[in-house]
Amino acid sequence: MTDEEALDFAIVVYREDERWDAELLPVALTSDLQGLVKALRQQPSESGTIGLVAVGDEFFVALRVLGERVDVFLSDIAASWDFPLAEQVLDYLDVPVPDEQELDEILQDEDTALPAGDLSIFADLGLDEMELGILSGDVDLLPDEVLSSIAARLGFSEPFERAIESVFD
Repeated sequence: MTDEEALDFAIVVYREDERWDAELLPVALTSDLQGLVKALRQQPSESGTIGLVAVGDEFFVALRVLGERVDVFLSDIAASWDFPLAEQVLDYLDVPVPDEQELDEILQDEDTALPAGDLSIFADLGLDEMELGILSGDVDLLPDEVLSSIAARLGFSEPFERAIESVFD
């Protein structure tokens, strides 16, 4: 996918009969955290429902809903300056939106992303905190590429890719 083709998408991933499946969610949910959580809660799943959202070539959000518990991961805090979903995630996590100077001090002018949220969101499924941190911090990968890599590591690459392809249909 080229930069010009970078799209916003939200995908729900769930287990049914011990098999992973994935479906595309309405694109409006790429800017509505509460709506995303509500949509994920409506999908029954054996091991919690996963939401994967890419906003263009800017950032991604991963969610996991299991009963009343909602775990959230944001790939880049700086996205909260320009994108409602990223700002809503930081608000949900009770993380203040940093100003540019604060972020520069934290990153010391390195070209990297600063994630927020639950790095262990997928640890029980085989993707540990360190690997998620490395994936999300790779500025050479677009959000859809990182999510595709996460899907492959968690074992639902095929349903994820089918859902992505439906964006282009």
